[in-house]
Amino acid sequence: MNDTKYTQQPNALENGPWDELYVLTGHWKSDLEFYSDDLIFLHHLVDKYFMWITKSENLSLVREIKKELYELNKTNKDLLEKVKKHVIQLGRLVEDPNHKDAGIIKTEHEHLEEEMSDFVKSFRKNRKEVFKITEYVIDSEHLEQLMQS
Repeated sequence: MNDTKYTQQPNALENGPWDELYVLTGHWKSDLEFYSDDLIFLHHLVDKYFMWITKSENLSLVREIKKELYELNKTNKDLLEKVKKHVIQLGRLVEDPNHKDAGIIKTEHEHLEEEMSDFVKSFRKNRKEVFKITEYVIDSEHLEQLMQS
């Protein structure tokens, strides 16, 4: 996914186009639902190796990544709720482009774009960390032999 997908040119939202923003926001919703599933997978991955850890340094690493995953999951859920609400608001604007709340909805859209971009960056960084730490724990705990037994 490209980060530029979440940012637009300044003043591009001046008077819509509301139908395009509606479609874009629908894609955000779909993306967030995917991230939710991926976060479940990452939690499972970390939990799978957590029970085999014997070294305290590895335990600390895994606890920290679990904390970060929890925060990311919370952010994802909050953002998904905002996006669902925003889709409804944009749907109203598609039906009535002169709606009195158009300016507020435009501002909300801009804020959501920033939040989506920040979330995607955090998610990617965290996902890389999970795989890096998982690999490190497997190597340092010699879990490969245990798992093959």
